[in-house]
Amino acid sequence: MNPSKWLRILRIPLDQTTPESDFLSRPAWEIDIRAAAWPPRQSFSESIEFFYGCTNKLGDRTSVTNRRRMPMALVLLVFCVTPPELSIGQDSKSPFSDDTLLKGEPADFNREIYFKRKLEFSLDTGWLPNNIPFLFNPLMGERWAQNPLDYTLVPIIFSLRWHWGNIAAPSFIRGNTDLTFSGSYTVIPRGPEHLFAAFMFGVRRNFVQPNWRVVPYVEARGGVGYTDAKGPEGVLFAQGQDLTFNFILGGGVRYSFNPRYSISSGIAYMHVSNAYLSQPKVYDYGINVFGPTFGITVGLGKLQ
Repeated sequence: MNPSKWLRILRIPLDQTTPESDFLSRPAWEIDIRAAAWPPRQSFSESIEFFYGCTNKLGDRTSVTNRRRMPMALVLLVFCVTPPELSIGQDSKSPFSDDTLLKGEPADFNREIYFKRKLEFSLDTGWLPNNIPFLFNPLMGERWAQNPLDYTLVPIIFSLRWHWGNIAAPSFIRGNTDLTFSGSYTVIPRGPEHLFAAFMFGVRRNFVQPNWRVVPYVEARGGVGYTDAKGPEGVLFAQGQDLTFNFILGGGVRYSFNPRYSISSGIAYMHVSNAYLSQPKVYDYGINVFGPTFGITVGLGKLQ
């Protein structure tokens, strides 16, 4: 408790500019109380030293009654110099600590959801029936042409997400980043192949505004996988070999019910090819599809 505030409750004026000689001229009962708080001391031992120094200087004018009150003043001294305890539910390591309050920043419940070293498990799936040309064909000097053979992919992705840092950055880019380690199994309901399995690594940027439950995000991930390629069997426009590579680009929004559970929805573009490793024997046509995605995320371990 602040000594000044406590003394104001007792209706005793506190003037920290008052000289010590004037202080000693006050009534002894008032000195007993004021000695516990004035002037401010750097440590408990210095406050004790000052207290006894004041009472010793009173000499003969300190009455027996006043001396009996000295234990009470000592109790007040200990009470005033003792630092306040943290209130129930307040943690010095919490994002809602005194440092945040002193800076005048409003409380943001998202700091309990997006924080450094948080570990999450997510399950994502999608329906990707829309076929388009390879997005980076113009950059590679190739014509913007779509594979004549249409595919539909249904990826099922299991991921561990590790939050790299706390919420930071100004304005609309405010947020945090998580690293994603994924294993996926993709069903191919339309196309000559039947499946695609892969391991992927990626990053996601969460754009977190204060107290927004709906948080936009963008992400990218890629890896290596296996498919039952039908190109070597003579199927035109099919995949050229079993060893393939893939990447996924996407974006959407995430809604958090609480620090542990959230859902997400967005749109994703998925590319699968063998990076021309099957050429010239079998041409690498690749797969390029996009569509809606959905996911659930569960926080693991102890949360803030």
